[in-house]
Amino acid sequence: MEISVNQQHYQLKEPCSVEQMLSLVNAPAKGIAVAVNHTIITKSDWPVHVLRQGDQVMLIKATQGG
Repeated sequence: MEISVNQQHYQLKEPCSVEQMLSLVNAPAKGIAVAVNHTIITKSDWPVHVLRQGDQVMLIKATQGG
């Protein structure tokens, strides 16, 4: 199945959770927010939210500044 993460395409062998996807694409699990198809997925739902064919995932990194 194919998904996109920050506009990069990834082929996954089978459906997986957001948490599993972060590991597969070597993304940090700390300091980020995850949106799937423009909907924020709370961190507590990462283990149970299953990604599907064609999902568009956006990883948003928290930053500080002034």
